[in-house]
Amino acid sequence: MRKDLSDSQLTNGGSRRQFLLIKIRLLFERGENLFHIMSELVARTGRHQQRYEGGCRLVAGCIPFRYRDYDENGDSDGEKIVEVLMINSTSGPGLLFPKGGWENDETVEEAAMREAIEEAGVRGDLMDFIGDYHFKSKTLQDECCPEGLCKASMFALYVKEELDSWPEQSTRNRSWLTISEAVENCRHKWMEDALREFSRWHTEKM
Repeated sequence: MRKDLSDSQLTNGGSRRQFLLIKIRLLFERGENLFHIMSELVARTGRHQQRYEGGCRLVAGCIPFRYRDYDENGDSDGEKIVEVLMINSTSGPGLLFPKGGWENDETVEEAAMREAIEEAGVRGDLMDFIGDYHFKSKTLQDECCPEGLCKASMFALYVKEELDSWPEQSTRNRSWLTISEAVENCRHKWMEDALREFSRWHTEKM
């Protein structure tokens, strides 16, 4: 098997299981450690380790961001344009920031970074805490949280790497947007609020 084959070429030639086995071997040959391999290829499922607090399901997420190239002509005074990464929703229109359940065997920061890899296929530096946001979700109702109440802890993530393969790539599309574009496309009001707080944070600290 040639090492320069693309993911699409691999998946076109065999089953998903064969693709995963080939991908694992190639990642090992590139020197990736086991944690990074599994985090890239397998999304966590189930809620047996889900954290709850005061009747709320605890969620961790992030607003991934980067800077659009602004110094093409060597002008150090050029405008620095911030772009944020959003992903499509699998249940309707509008775009989302990566987020998911915070589990018992990880810190909230680790959960936020894991969700960025699983849902959006990006890695980078987790920056400051943006805030906690409460929302309700019918799809997240369970015996521990019958009303679907959730509390999301959101962070800023400075993206340094976009992965070619990630666990939810078959159902997620990535879009880089300016902050004003992202505000218009947010599926949920609470994510719009988090984005506005991110913008204030970025103006003050970056």
